[in-house]
Amino acid sequence: MWALGYPEAGLAGTEEALSEAREAGLAGALMQAMSLTCLTQLISGNYAIAQAQSDELIGLAEEKGSAFWKIAGMHRRAAVLALTGKASDAVGIFTAAIPAWRSKGSRIFLPVWLSLLARAYGELGQFDDAWSYIGEAISVVETRKETWCEADVYRIAGEIALMSPEPDAAKAEACFERALAVARAQQAKSWELRAAMSMARLWRDQGKQDQARDLLAPVYGWFTEGFDTPDLKQAKALLDEMAVGR
Repeated sequence: MWALGYPEAGLAGTEEALSEAREAGLAGALMQAMSLTCLTQLISGNYAIAQAQSDELIGLAEEKGSAFWKIAGMHRRAAVLALTGKASDAVGIFTAAIPAWRSKGSRIFLPVWLSLLARAYGELGQFDDAWSYIGEAISVVETRKETWCEADVYRIAGEIALMSPEPDAAKAEACFERALAVARAQQAKSWELRAAMSMARLWRDQGKQDQARDLLAPVYGWFTEGFDTPDLKQAKALLDEMAVGR
């Protein structure tokens, strides 16, 4: 539901599943529900909640002796760090957790973790590593057909292109265009909104303010709920900023 443009409904659904798992009292079901709820909170931008849930997941996994769910929790903890300005700490956890995840024979969500690791390396100025990991994320999407996050993987690739000492605006725009195309094909409005914001910021900075607003406004206008979520708040703020500058 989140990706389709209903963030409140998506969050409510995962929280209900988590509540039911708590009531059932089965550790395996609870850890699975907790991992999915934490991921939804994470991609919704609710980082404090995601951090608390990742900590709880790791603690429960340690208590039950589940290496699999502990690694899952470590990925979520690293993702929160990557998205809250703690790139070095995120790299330290991801570079241990990702090989451990593979050693368990699991590949699910790997494009998410690889792309966030790439972003963290970009913020640290280590662009060879950043491009290596974002390239691997794209490869995993293509080979494993885990396409639900494909649009955001390309959006992050575009953001990395703009981080470098010599920003590559053409490469960034191509990545954002791919992200938009994928999101539209999947009717994934939440991913489309993020990609539209990234493109709109790029065009705004290039002096294409009207073009930026014309791209973002109809995507934002499609939404009927979730206006208190971080993505929609940021989109509204960006549109208001560009309206003032017209």
